[in-house]
Amino acid sequence: MNEFQIKPKIHFGTDALHALKELPGRSAFLVTDQAMVKFGIAEQVTRLLRQQQIRCRQYDEVASDPDIAAIVSGMKRMDEDYPDLVIALGGGSVIDAAKAVMYALWHCRQESGRTKPCFVAIPTTSGTGSEVTSFSVIKSRSEKLVLVDEFMLPDIAILDPLLVKSVPASITADTGMDVLCHALEAYVSRQASDFSDAMAEKVVQLVFHHLLACYQQGDDLHAREKMHNASCMAGMAFTNASLGITHSLAHALGGMFGLPHGRANALLMAQVVAFNADFDGNCDTHAAHKYAALARLLGLPCTSVREGVNSLLVAIETLKQEMKMPANLQAAGVDEHRFQVCLGELANQALRDSCTPTNPRNVTAAELEHLFRRAYCA
Repeated sequence: MNEFQIKPKIHFGTDALHALKELPGRSAFLVTDQAMVKFGIAEQVTRLLRQQQIRCRQYDEVASDPDIAAIVSGMKRMDEDYPDLVIALGGGSVIDAAKAVMYALWHCRQESGRTKPCFVAIPTTSGTGSEVTSFSVIKSRSEKLVLVDEFMLPDIAILDPLLVKSVPASITADTGMDVLCHALEAYVSRQASDFSDAMAEKVVQLVFHHLLACYQQGDDLHAREKMHNASCMAGMAFTNASLGITHSLAHALGGMFGLPHGRANALLMAQVVAFNADFDGNCDTHAAHKYAALARLLGLPCTSVREGVNSLLVAIETLKQEMKMPANLQAAGVDEHRFQVCLGELANQALRDSCTPTNPRNVTAAELEHLFRRAYCA
């Protein structure tokens, strides 16, 4: 028996932030970062809460790739005055941190009789889809740990394109390619279903139709809204279908070299698509046929499965080039000597990653090393 879960109530479109006026509760704990404070977005949220007579305490110390120390610090702050509402405002790192804080504190205080707070996620980048997933990625030393638990699914997601129109072009590219990667991996996952496929297909179309416009003209509110919706739908697809080894490789690479997650996915994606399709062999895997179906959906040349897979690979690389993304890991600044020294550990981390079991093609540590090498100087 299979299942497909759609939990969060989603408010979307221009001025969706005003959904905060409908929240239940009298006290809130806002998890955010210094960028949201600097640009006044955190104040927008707290002002709307004050208008509803909801008192709000703020934890704004979340940094990119939050670690266990940040989670412990957030737990202490949240525990000082246990709230009715937890609101995460920021990119994937902020939302992941809020999830981990709630999850860890709940398990530490289960005997207290407290009820679970209403959890509201407000993404300010169009990439992770964390606002609708049960996933949280937390860094522990040089390794990224992927936590998965339905407890961490937000109750409400607020998608307001006004919050993403000023995102810099380079971050728009990184996060947009993350959206595409989520859709591609969910689509060929061992746990894919008709429901996740429908969302993944729509996401792929939206990305190829609107990401470049977001990159070239950040204040194109229509394109921004479409990418924000695509990010959310990709999250819904992969929280149900899970992911694959592009993410496993990217988690290892990001933990050890600090490469932004979306950029790491972009640099590894084509190599993994070719591997899953067995493009160097018969190109007749189940994944190959699904990639070819996406090529047809996009109107790309696809008179055979191999041509369809090749068209999709070309489309991915062309999109990267149009957004002036690095061509490979070397161009992205990954030090060659350290990369070679760490290659074995990188592969082993990726093999242990929770995304690896749902990859459509079985993989060994040696094959993961080979994929890393190909991505280094492709």
